[in-house]
Amino acid sequence: MSDPFLGPVVSSAHLASGSFAEISELEFGLTLANNAFHRWMVRAIAMAGYPELGALDVLVLHSVYHRDRPKKLADICLVLNVEDTHTVNYAIKKLIKAGLVKDGRQGKEKTVAATQKGAETCVRYREIREGLLLRAVGELGLEPEQVSHAASLLRLMSGQYDQAARAATTY
Repeated sequence: MSDPFLGPVVSSAHLASGSFAEISELEFGLTLANNAFHRWMVRAIAMAGYPELGALDVLVLHSVYHRDRPKKLADICLVLNVEDTHTVNYAIKKLIKAGLVKDGRQGKEKTVAATQKGAETCVRYREIREGLLLRAVGELGLEPEQVSHAASLLRLMSGQYDQAARAATTY
């Protein structure tokens, strides 16, 4: 006789009782990882000197600094897979107020770019990340290929969730 309390670790047993229960395990893992990741970003950016910034603000700052080129709002939203441009626009305004990014123009398009202070903050965040997170993760004994495979799986699953969201919208 099987014990109903043993089995997949999920937050919603009613969802795991259907087909492909492992997806419920993945979703619970995503929920925990997402919340922990957001908490980490907020704490790390606070250590870098910006306790007023939220997780999306941190993601936007790193996206803007990526490759040290000006970015358009639409491109930032696309890369981060954020549908609500207003939240990213609000993050940009917070970052401008903090002096971490500046706005500009590329033809008729508005752009944002990291300031020197923003670049220095990203470098400081990276140092904090190396010291507190990556060193600890390195001690887990994970192979880089395992991490890369997990990242690929998450990107593929994001496409599945996006497609399912589009399908749900049509009903």
